[in-house]
Amino acid sequence: MRHLWLNAYADIVESLRARWFMVYTMVFGGLVVLLFAYGLAESRIMGFTGLSRLLLTYIQLSMAILPIFVLITTVRSVAGDREAGVFEYLLSLPISLSAWYWGKILGRFAMVFLPVFLAMIGAVVWGVARGVEVPWYLLIYYTALLMALAWCFLGIGMLISTLARSSDVAQGAAFVVWLTLLLFLDLILLGIMIQENMPPDSVIAIALANPMQVFRTASMMLFDSQLVLLGPAAYVILDNFGQAGYIAYALIYPVLLGTACAAAGYLLFRRSDLP
Repeated sequence: MRHLWLNAYADIVESLRARWFMVYTMVFGGLVVLLFAYGLAESRIMGFTGLSRLLLTYIQLSMAILPIFVLITTVRSVAGDREAGVFEYLLSLPISLSAWYWGKILGRFAMVFLPVFLAMIGAVVWGVARGVEVPWYLLIYYTALLMALAWCFLGIGMLISTLARSSDVAQGAAFVVWLTLLLFLDLILLGIMIQENMPPDSVIAIALANPMQVFRTASMMLFDSQLVLLGPAAYVILDNFGQAGYIAYALIYPVLLGTACAAAGYLLFRRSDLP
């Protein structure tokens, strides 16, 4: 365990010196500043005022930005070390492969989630200072959703990094994965269903296997409990899950998917020809 935490700390220190982390932090911090600047915290839409409206907008923007940032920065972890020849030095140290691999994942998770979380905390501090009511339930649930989404794509990124033999191939594969998941949101699936006459349950099952669609639907459910925006698909989701069941599914499924991908990446990493 000591080696695991030391590797996590080493990855955190390395990330703090990297340019991508500065850009990543500025993006999410800038989002909150822009939302405040344009007065979203003061607007009233669908009965949501103050920080509720700001958090709803922020969470939707995070869905588009967070996955690609996590993938692009993570896929270089193993592939980059392989290209640089770090494995030869690594194997000469008294440290296990599991401690190095999982320590790198934990350190990277801390660095990809911290800017997102601090931006939300900054919004809460601003709201408290202004006397705005803080939607604590929304804040806690959205934080958990973002943690689940970040962990999911972190696991996918580590699996891609293990499979790829170069950083360029890893980044290209990460972009293809992100673009595929982005295209297979509900609008694309609706077109497939209409064209191919697929059963609605099958199309919705495919949609709910997409972690980005799961995240998007769960974020909508808190201000649209009947999922009116999804149309007839809402009946299938609510009949099979219920509101509480789907909220739980949206938190558990991405974590399990990310853990499974990370574990598969570790098995492949351990059996590969490291040097």
